[in-house]
Amino acid sequence: MAQIINSENYEQLVATGKPIVLDFWATWCGPCKRVGPIIDALAQDYEGQAIIGKCDVEEDEELAVKFGVRNVPSIFFIKNGEVVDKIVGAAARPAFEEKLKSIL
Repeated sequence: MAQIINSENYEQLVATGKPIVLDFWATWCGPCKRVGPIIDALAQDYEGQAIIGKCDVEEDEELAVKFGVRNVPSIFFIKNGEVVDKIVGAAARPAFEEKLKSIL
């Protein structure tokens, strides 16, 4: 399962130095429901190599604002605390995996 990432633990996760994949989602979002299982599978497959997590935009508006999230799902690929890539909207697993591998 993907880790819950929020404004309270985000800086601590960045401090680990591991790449981060951060999925901003909402419970009412259909495309988010299609992306969710992909994010969970990547979290399992890349455990120990990257931090892969989710942020519910309705539970943590602060982090969503920090990233300028305007649409969900929005998935950010973060290396050394900097956003290096992102996907807005639903996509197939290979698209997410390719971007993840590029930041490992």
